[in-house]
Amino acid sequence: MTTPARIPPTELTGLFGTIVKIASRRMLGQVPDSMGVFAHHPALMRASMGIGRKIEALDELDRNLASYAAMSTAAYIGCSWCLDFNYYKAHNDGLDETKARQVPNWREASVFTPVERHVMEYAEAMSQTPPTVTDELSAALLTELGPAALIELTAKVAFMNMSSRMNVALGIHSEGYADTCQLPPLATRATAASAPGPQRPDTTFKAVGSTS
Repeated sequence: MTTPARIPPTELTGLFGTIVKIASRRMLGQVPDSMGVFAHHPALMRASMGIGRKIEALDELDRNLASYAAMSTAAYIGCSWCLDFNYYKAHNDGLDETKARQVPNWREASVFTPVERHVMEYAEAMSQTPPTVTDELSAALLTELGPAALIELTAKVAFMNMSSRMNVALGIHSEGYADTCQLPPLATRATAASAPGPQRPDTTFKAVGSTS
């Protein structure tokens, strides 16, 4: 992490810790410092990783749409770790990384289709407190995606809300995964004052791998 988390990392130990370290090195080439934060509560880490894997494995929703939903949720909440990781993951999974890098500024970007915009609008509306999903937006997505994919979208946004809010509260920041792949920097997000649509946090993201 570029800045210390609010809870110092501890060592991953035992069989579960060994499995996590092996899996992390295979996927990321390193063991994230953030894993050391959650290692203070192994039972919670196992539960979170378990439900995360199950939700990730669902396939009713197009993978690119799922990626944009996760990234727009992370950008809205302000989780630089989640945004960086999902950009890196989009690259590794062979998804449309050109579009993925524009997600933080999706309202102003011209690369997204109407369906993609509806998905990201839905993700942001779900992430507000209280949620501001409208009947009109839900009906549009029901027509565009079908009921199973819309339910899956909702679940994936909800899980990303949990992950993003935990990371922000714990002070877990980007660890530069996308930067290690030499991906172009993520688009700079417009501020709430200048961006159209619902009020959003006045947060901008610097290039992946920055020290913010």
